[in-house]
Parts: sequence; structure tokens; C-alpha cells
Amino acid sequence: MDKAKSHGRFTIKMQKKLVVMFLLVALAFAGLSYQLFSITRDRGERYKKQVLSQQRYDSKDIPYKRGTIYDANGSVLASSEKVYNVILDAVALLDKEEYLEPTLNALRSQFGIDISEVRSYLAEMGEVSRYKVLAKRLSYEEITGFIDLQNEENSLVKGIWFEEEYKRVYPGNTLACDVIGFTTNDYDGQYGLEEYYNDVLSGTPGREYGYLNDDGELERRTIAAEDGNSLITTIDANIQSIVEKYLLKFNEELKDNFHPGNGAENVGCIIMKVDSGEILAMASYPNYDLNDTRNTDALIGMNLLDENGKRVDYVTQENLSTLDTEEMMYLHLDALWKNFCISDTYEPGSVSKPFTVAAAIESGSIVGTESYNCEGVVEIGGKKIKCHNRWGDGYLTVQEGVERSCNIAMIRVGQAMGINNFVKFQHIFNFGLKTNIDLQGEARTDKVIYYENNMGPTELATNTFGQGYNTTMIQTITAFCSLINGGYYYEPHMVSKIVSPTGATVQNIEPRLLKQTISEETSKTIVEFCNTVVTGEHGTGKTARPAGYMIGGKTGTAETLPRGNDEYVVSFMGYAPADDPQIAIYVVVDRPNMPHYQRDDAKFATKIVRNILTEVLPYLGIFMTEELSEKEMQELEALQIEIMTPPEDVQTEGEEGEGPTPEGGGGEGSGEGANPQGGESPAPTPGVEIWKTFPIDPVTGYAVDPNTGDFVDPVTGAVHGSSFEGGTAEGDSQEGGESGGQEEEGAQFPTPQPQP
Repeated sequence: MDKAKSHGRFTIKMQKKLVVMFLLVALAFAGLSYQLFSITRDRGERYKKQVLSQQRYDSKDIPYKRGTIYDANGSVLASSEKVYNVILDAVALLDKEEYLEPTLNALRSQFGIDISEVRSYLAEMGEVSRYKVLAKRLSYEEITGFIDLQNEENSLVKGIWFEEEYKRVYPGNTLACDVIGFTTNDYDGQYGLEEYYNDVLSGTPGREYGYLNDDGELERRTIAAEDGNSLITTIDANIQSIVEKYLLKFNEELKDNFHPGNGAENVGCIIMKVDSGEILAMASYPNYDLNDTRNTDALIGMNLLDENGKRVDYVTQENLSTLDTEEMMYLHLDALWKNFCISDTYEPGSVSKPFTVAAAIESGSIVGTESYNCEGVVEIGGKKIKCHNRWGDGYLTVQEGVERSCNIAMIRVGQAMGINNFVKFQHIFNFGLKTNIDLQGEARTDKVIYYENNMGPTELATNTFGQGYNTTMIQTITAFCSLINGGYYYEPHMVSKIVSPTGATVQNIEPRLLKQTISEETSKTIVEFCNTVVTGEHGTGKTARPAGYMIGGKTGTAETLPRGNDEYVVSFMGYAPADDPQIAIYVVVDRPNMPHYQRDDAKFATKIVRNILTEVLPYLGIFMTEELSEKEMQELEALQIEIMTPPEDVQTEGEEGEGPTPEGGGGEGSGEGANPQGGESPAPTPGVEIWKTFPIDPVTGYAVDPNTGDFVDPVTGAVHGSSFEGGTAEGDSQEGGESGGQEEEGAQFPTPQPQP
């Protein structure tokens, strides 16, 4: 029994051995710890640098290519271009003494690098460094000279390699800047499509790294990067450029006119397909260069703001230097970068009158044949509200009230409808709600319209003609399209398709019908009424009509707050053709730079519309239906010469861009005219659709071959010869400007109060 117990416990001898072994292990551990401490203390910084250097050299990210943004025809609006960083491998350079001077001289001659700084770095880190960036983001053309020196027979240029990455480029510079937006660090989208579709355009970086195998040898593994998807937008770059040309022309004509600064605080234009919600063009002025977003020269002419965002002056070259803090600079740049067409709210003025009439007819409050007496002024809620014709227009039908833009007639229509119906249809038309357009930065307007609980008789009266509540351009034109297309409200959108890096279709974005705002019968009535605004004897929108076409629409003039400051927002909302609306156009001029007595003239907007449509309608294949006067013929001939004669400092041949690759294919697209539809049709052969680059004859609507002078069908490319003739006929008359609704001097329009 005692013997068995002895086997179950340690003897004294065994215990002594264990103690000795523990002491030896503890001493060894202490020695190793001291050695590690000594290494860390004496050479830790050096080893740290060496390890980090090896990590950068042996393990590195492989950048992905951000997706391309195309216009509707396949022209590149935004793309990512491969660039190169110059990397120094100091260990390799110092491997042999004879490498040093030839390599340094090559760095200086090819890249302008300060070699004294390189020498200092080599002296400090030359034994351990394998990764040092000497120059960044060079094009391939900029590095070819150095590569040639490296590749020379018996070259002594060593220790330099090139790291690839991508830079975001915008071929159109300012073209569609509000729509596209830009990126920071070439990967993070800011504003516009770049931000809204950032996740779609972004890819996944790859990885190249080294590791030790079982034999202790260094091996490499590469995980390829995944490029981002691309966008096919609804924007037509040709229409977009026409719009921007005339916004710039307006600014050049009026800048520094009455006061220093731009031709207006803002000028915006949207062109939309009425039956789909597709945006063909969207632009505002001032604009900026997407390739140089922080260029402060673009701020000149804009409002000079204080720290609270209040205007104190206008930005000039002289006071630009006062923006000396990051906060103040960003405050002004943010005002430049935002998209006026979706981000700014304003009182719409008389362009809202068709909505008032449509709501009244649709609700059964009127039938549309009523007449109302305009005496020039009406007192409601103790306030006197004036019509733009202060002497009154007498008895007017509802149609004549729209044609003449009579405030009193609209007030009577609103009174017949009542507050509940008016507010109901405000929401049906989506005022106060976002349109959810696929662009970053759309403003909320739910706090700047009225509701049943805060609208009184005076508020109802002023709202009927577009004063007292706020909206955005995108809200207004989207709702207006439903007025003229049979009552169908489509969600506005900027992208029609998402495609993969190989060109395969990832997603088709079809037009989205959200609701019906009014009946087709009411819509026909509104079109008839709006047509008279342009064609009627007393129509306020006659100057919007392009020669040879009949269009419809509505002018707008709204006095800004505070009332009595003689500052106005003037506008024109129109559509073409008048008998079959296909596109809608909306131009807003925010506080034109004119003397006080000339600021309330809607012709600032109507003339921009006329200029734009004169070029856009023939381009879209919408041909003339009206005869031309001799004066109009002369004007159009002059315009044709202007279009076909590019400025001397502008390159006439467009750059060849990349287009989306056909679905399932592996090749590159070929720029303008490349197939944006993935695999639905083959990419065109270069030169086959060259006629699409020809200038459009505004008289006939045909393209003109600049080499032969022949007329070419802009759609099919069929040649009609040089004897094709357009018609001749009378010109249009000129109308006076429209003034917005005004109260008795000193009175204030009510403004909506925030809802609980």
C-alpha cells in the first residue's frame, strides 16, 4: 500500500530537478527579453523604417478604375486615366556605386526632381528603404523619356520604378459640371452623379503581396482589382453644350451692367422629355471647371459672403484675397459647386398659374369657361393685391387670364377652388416633396409651402399666382410635364443604364410613372391655354417662340423678399411642339443685373429659351411648321454661320473618347457615337456616323456637311443635296414684360410657417 502511494507523488529529488529546470527557463527568458529590449532601444527606429519599407515594397494595393460616365450617345463625360508615381528603391540604387550619379541626373533632367533632397534621403535611409515617392501622378508621356534611359543597352539608371494609379478627368471641363459633380482623391464622389452613384462607380482594390513558403523563400501573390461600373446618362452632350453656350452669352451681355458681378445671381435651364422624365440637359451659371474645382477665378462675379452666408458685396479680383481662411473659402466654393436647378428654392411666380387653373378644373370648382373682372387691384384680408396691369384688364375668360397672366383672374379661380382643394393639388403636383431625382443635393421644400392649418384667404390669393411659397426648378418642370402630357407624373432621372466594365448591362433604369395628377381632358385644356401665351394677341411669351416653330408655355415673374427691393426672379416654362409636346424647357433668371425699373421683365428668360430651342429643335429632328419672315431668315443664316465657324482658339475636332464596350465583348468603345446600349447593337465603325458631328442648319433642321455643303438627314445620314430649301414667312411680334403680383406699398406677402 505504501509502495503504491509512493508512485502517486513526487519525490524530493524530482522536486529539486523541477525547481532547477524552472530557474534555467526563467533565466533564458530573462536573457531573451533583455536582448529584445536592447535591440528595440538601440536599433528600433531603424528596424521600424526597414519593416515599413519592406511592407510597402512587398505588399501593395492595386488600384481599381472608377467607372466612366457617358452621355446618352456614348460620349465620355467623366473617366479615369492611368497615371504614374515615381518610386525610389534606395537599396537597389545603392547596390553599386556606379548607379548613383546616372540615376540622379536622369531624375533631374526628366522630372525636375531636386536631387539634393534625394541625396539627403539616401544618406539617412539608403540601407533600408525600398519605397519612396519622388513624383506623383505623371502621365505616360511624361515618363517615357526616363523609361527609354532605363532601357538603353548597358544602362546605369537603376532603382526607379513606376507605381500605377488613376486620375479622374473630365473631357468637357465645365460641361455639365452641376450634373456630374467631381471626386476627391479621385475615388470619393462629391456632388451630382459622382456622389449619388458613388457605390456604383467605385470598384474594389486588388492586392499584391509577398510571403515566405515552407522553404523560407519569398513568393508573390496578386489579387486583381475589380473596376467600377459605368453610367449611361440621359444627358445629350450636344444639347447640354447649346444650353451652356446661351447661359454664358446671357452672362457676358449683362455682367457688371448695373452693379459689379455676374449677369444674374443665378441662371438655370432644364430640358426634359415630357413623357419619360429623362433629363436631356441641366445647367446653371456660374459654373466651374471639373478638372480644377478649387480655381478661385470662378468665384469672381458671385456674391461675397460674410461668415453667416449673407451677401456683403460681389467677389472681384481685388477682394478675392479676403477669403483667406479655409472656412470662408469653402463657404464660397460650396455656393459655386451646388446645383441651382435642384438645390435652390425661390417663389416661382406666374409659371404656377397653369397649376392653379388645372387644379380648379380637375376638382370641379370651375369648368374653364368662366369670366372674371380684373380691376387692377383687389383687397383680401385687409391687404391690397395688385395685378401687373394696375389699371385692370376688364372681364377676362380663364384662358385670357392665363394668356395675359392676370393675377386677379387667378385669385378668383383660387377662391372658387378653396383652401382645401388648393392645398390638396399642391401635394398632388408634388410641391413640398422631393422629386427623388438621382442627383445629390436636392433641396427639401416641405417647410416653405402652406398647409390647411396655416393658409388663410390672403395666402391662398398670393399662392395662386406663385408668390408666398417656394419651389425648386426640378419640382416645377417635373410637375409641369404632367400638365401637358395627359396628366402623367414621371420621376425625373439622369441615368438610363448601368453597365459593367466589360459593357454588360447591370441595370436598365426605365421611366418610372408615379401617378396621374390630372385627367387627359384637363391636360388638353391646359395645353390650349398655354399655347395662347405664345400665340395670342396679348400673350406674354411671344418672344420665346423660335423662328419656324410653334410652342407653348408660361412666363413668370416673382418679387423676392424683402418686398419692395425691386429684385425679381423671372422665368419661362415652355414646351415644343405646341400641338404635340415632346420636350419641356424651363429657364429661370434669378435677379438680373439691371436697373430697378428693368428687372421684372420675363424677356430675359424668353430670349434664352428662343435661342436654345432654335438650335435644339432641329437637332432633335423636330422640323419647322411655320413660315419664316425675311428678318427671321437673315437671323437664322447669321446663326448658321456662327455655328459653323468655331472660335480660333477652339479645336474643331473633338477628342476621341472611350465608349462602353458591347455586352459580352472585350473591346474598347470609340468615343462619340459609340454604342451605349451594351450588347443590343454593335458599335459603329469609325466614320459611318460622321454626319452626327455636322452642324445643324437652324432653317431646315438638316445637318450640313462642312466639306460639300450638302444637307444630311441628322438621324439616318441620308444626303439630300444642296438644293433643299426651307420656307419663308412672317415674323413674330414682341410683347412687353410681365410683372409679378404686387401688394400696396409697404405690405408684405405672408410666408409659410414651419410645421410642428
